[in-house]
Amino acid sequence: MSKSTALFNSAVNGLLLGNSIDQWLNAGFILLLGWLIGKTISWAGSSFLTRLAARSDNRMDDALVEALRRPVVTLITVLSFVAGYKQLDVPGRLDLWMDRVFHVAIALSLTWAVVRALDAMLKTYLRDRASDPEGAERNQFLPAVRSSIKALLWALGIVAALNNAGYDVGALLAGIGIGGLAMALAAKDTLANIFGGITVFTDKPFSAGERVRIGGYDGIVEEIGIRSTRLRTMDGPVVVIPNHKFTESILENVSQEGSRRVRHELNLEAQTGKAELQQAISMLALLVQDHQLVLEEEHGAHLSGFKDGALQLVFVYHIRKSAPLLATQNEVNMDLLMRFRAAGILFAKPATA
Repeated sequence: MSKSTALFNSAVNGLLLGNSIDQWLNAGFILLLGWLIGKTISWAGSSFLTRLAARSDNRMDDALVEALRRPVVTLITVLSFVAGYKQLDVPGRLDLWMDRVFHVAIALSLTWAVVRALDAMLKTYLRDRASDPEGAERNQFLPAVRSSIKALLWALGIVAALNNAGYDVGALLAGIGIGGLAMALAAKDTLANIFGGITVFTDKPFSAGERVRIGGYDGIVEEIGIRSTRLRTMDGPVVVIPNHKFTESILENVSQEGSRRVRHELNLEAQTGKAELQQAISMLALLVQDHQLVLEEEHGAHLSGFKDGALQLVFVYHIRKSAPLLATQNEVNMDLLMRFRAAGILFAKPATA
């Protein structure tokens, strides 16, 4: 071999980084083959698979085909890079770094595919129930749940990628643990409200439009949010209640009662005789019977005791759930007053100091 030929071969080997032309051709062919497979899958997803999925009534498969096209092509391309790279002779230190890069790329590609698939399913579920009036509160929480799941999956994917690349993930997490603890303490109230909102979403102690009592407030639920719930009180103003209150306080859902119990303490004059007391009790029973459209049959009336020089007559009745509460109470009270006055049954005057 001449000196010029040797110099030429040395130059070629230098340009080819110590690999033969055949090795580079093999690597290039594998990479090209992977790219063609990826493009074929992409084409099949946009044409054949899309039309096939459209034939079914279930929209979930359409969403999955569209969501997985790009991640699958990316994953195949990365794998073809790895397979082509294995055809080459690479120095040890560079080979170590390239191996880490490929591990990270594969883990992130897989994570992207999982996240896209799950996100597509959640979006389809959310869209299918957007017109469901009973799921209004649920639909408010699903975007937050969807974002949280995506963030969690990406965090797990990154941890897996770093671990596969040979990094000590435990030491890394320990290093950021103190900062994470400080952030968690700073966001304690916000997190408590979010978890309280999730509790409301899962347990469903009430829904929008229902009347509830909590912490001294009585009103109609107008909106259930991620952090707080808006309650329009019976007096008119709207109060904003942090969601964590619903996990710490006793809640009374008035709208879910079978009927609304009303208790009256009627103070009659001390001179009221036995016959008049019995007449008053009979009149109260007849009052309930005459208002059967708005009152339940269940009721009670009895002489409970003596208070401030008066006879205390307790009257309990139940307003039907379908009846307007305030209007019914007003109607019953007015009728009771008129009947007692017509019968000459007098209420005791308030005691004066």
